[in-house]
Amino acid sequence: MSTDRLGRRMAGFGLTAAALALLGACQLGADDDADRPETARGFPRADRPVAGVVSNEFSNEEARDDRNEATKVMDLAGITPGMTVADIGAGNGYYTVRLAERVGAGGRVLAQDIDDAALKRLGTRVERERLDNVSIKPGDIDDPRLPENSFDRVFMVHMYHEVTEPYAFISRLRPALKPGGQVIVVDVDRPTNRHGIPPKLLFCEFEAVGYKLVEFIEKPDIAGYFARFEAVGPALDVSKIKGCDQA
Repeated sequence: MSTDRLGRRMAGFGLTAAALALLGACQLGADDDADRPETARGFPRADRPVAGVVSNEFSNEEARDDRNEATKVMDLAGITPGMTVADIGAGNGYYTVRLAERVGAGGRVLAQDIDDAALKRLGTRVERERLDNVSIKPGDIDDPRLPENSFDRVFMVHMYHEVTEPYAFISRLRPALKPGGQVIVVDVDRPTNRHGIPPKLLFCEFEAVGYKLVEFIEKPDIAGYFARFEAVGPALDVSKIKGCDQA
């Protein structure tokens, strides 16, 4: 084969490889959100890994009560009789049943989870303990599916770090708050892939969709920290939401 002919074939091969690489890059870009729910794709992708969901078993409730966890958190959150409260990621209902007792017959508790099996177990518990002021509702990974203008407090206890679409989730949570309503987050200061979230990243994600931090307290006696947020101003247009850089 002549040198010129070989050169032409190699040049052609180079162009073909470049074209294939460009096509692959375009396809990759088009599929960047393929692993996300369609309803979340307008929101920024969270810049953090997410650990798998940890099962909440009844066996840990005694230990949590030994450190008086729920009472301390409810006191900090200002939970009083007659309030309407949501327990997001309710699991087997550790907070649900204690919130139900605190708000009393004049209050309401909505327990939400994305795990159908957990909700069935919780439903059995609610019936067994005759908690007439508790209702149960499934949620989605990008939407808590809460009724609008309904809640004085929304609890997210040791579960926010498991939310894979935080910007969509807490943005869609905002309308559920009554005027002056607050979101309560209890979590641990460690990386998200180790079942916690650094406080600065938590603050940034909430601020990104229009919340303000009202209070933050380190609470070693409840094995974590306590934070509460309020929504401020009108809801942000999705195009205006900027994701947080974990670094």
